[in-house]
Amino acid sequence: MDRPYLYAELTNSICSHCLRKVEAKVCTQDEKVFLHKRCPEHGSERVLISTDVDYWHQTRRFLKPGQMPRAFNTPIRYGCPYDCGLCADHEQHSCLTLLEVTDACNLSCPVCYAESSPKRTTHRSLAQIEFMLDAIVRNEGEPDIVQISGGEPTIHPQFFEILDAAKRRPIKHLMLNTNGLRIANEPGFAEKLAAYGPGFEIYLQFDSLRADPIRALRGADLLETRHRALERLNALNLSTTLVCTLKLGLNDDELGAIVDFALTQRSVRGVTLQPIQHAGRVESFDPSRDRLTLGGVRQKLLAQTKVFRPDDIIPVPCHPDCLAMGYALKIGGKVTPLTGMIPRDTLLQSEGSTIVYERNPELRAAVFNLFSTHHSPDSGAEALRQLLCCLPLVSAPKSLSYENVFRVLIIQFLDAHNFDVRSVKKSCIHIAHPDGRIIPFDTFNLFYRDGKEARLKELQAMHTA
Repeated sequence: MDRPYLYAELTNSICSHCLRKVEAKVCTQDEKVFLHKRCPEHGSERVLISTDVDYWHQTRRFLKPGQMPRAFNTPIRYGCPYDCGLCADHEQHSCLTLLEVTDACNLSCPVCYAESSPKRTTHRSLAQIEFMLDAIVRNEGEPDIVQISGGEPTIHPQFFEILDAAKRRPIKHLMLNTNGLRIANEPGFAEKLAAYGPGFEIYLQFDSLRADPIRALRGADLLETRHRALERLNALNLSTTLVCTLKLGLNDDELGAIVDFALTQRSVRGVTLQPIQHAGRVESFDPSRDRLTLGGVRQKLLAQTKVFRPDDIIPVPCHPDCLAMGYALKIGGKVTPLTGMIPRDTLLQSEGSTIVYERNPELRAAVFNLFSTHHSPDSGAEALRQLLCCLPLVSAPKSLSYENVFRVLIIQFLDAHNFDVRSVKKSCIHIAHPDGRIIPFDTFNLFYRDGKEARLKELQAMHTA
């Protein structure tokens, strides 16, 4: 008899129980993609990694050569994922680096990869934070994006000094990852944030348009708080991304409604959709069935919105397994999808940093032609600011600005269940470790956060033996 699945490729994963490295095979079955792995101690696991076989195959056609950082921080000794720092075997520099400034938070979310809460009171010192910023700059030269995060970073006692320190460094785009409580509740706080523009953006927690899903994810009814924060950001036109943590069966039925809502908000430049990473504080689930995958989020979004078509939500070439993007222009009340108009070869053949590049003449011309038929890239017209790391800095008519940009980004982080060494080597979202290492987000939460490195030492010793 034939096997009930089609064997697609071989990789390495980790046992979700003991975290040791194990061999794994990727198989397709019933229009889904699964990861099959077996630990000699804990037996076999079957993990759902995509509900869209066609899109999974498409990600394999969007691979491009990775770009190295300017510096590597750790030697290759034990093999991925036990050498993070970045080691020289990693395949992608930092498109986005998180700088966690505190473990404390003013919420106790039932879902939190960092396990932050009001019970945790540790703030990193300003000197430590400046050391971490210098490590980021040393690795990247001019970092594309640095995201100030936590815990809840706005409750750090030296919060504005941290922003000042970041702005003194050659960071192209600075983000603040926040739950928005201080923005919503403290008069004048949003105005202080607005002074850090341009090149500054609010990454605002915004999980739902309904109270019940927010309560389930955050442990409190924050619906009015979210809208009050957004009203203040709109009044200032302070660039904002709405960030939705997604749970299967809870809030994945309102992706289209959230995008449609975001398009009506003056300050909102886009929506980021993040399926739960099963790390830190999170409830148990069946990994073979109860996963909301990147492919699944994309399917639901396309079914729920008329703004984007399938060709408009594409894999991000620096890490296509875990990132998908769609860009559009908002002009005169009309939304025009943009990503599907850019030829795939243009995205893959460009040279330079991250995904597509402001210095590539062919790419500049290709994107510029989408904006205008009577200006040239060298016309001296006002330029669009760099659109995160996904579209180039291009010359454009003066009537267009960053305010005309709208992006949707789907981010899937790997956890102990869907961990794929082949994929994690391409990770481009990293976290700055207090000791100066720059570590992929996926491995940081499994091996390098808090006291987890004790288990890592055991795994390294096991690997050596």
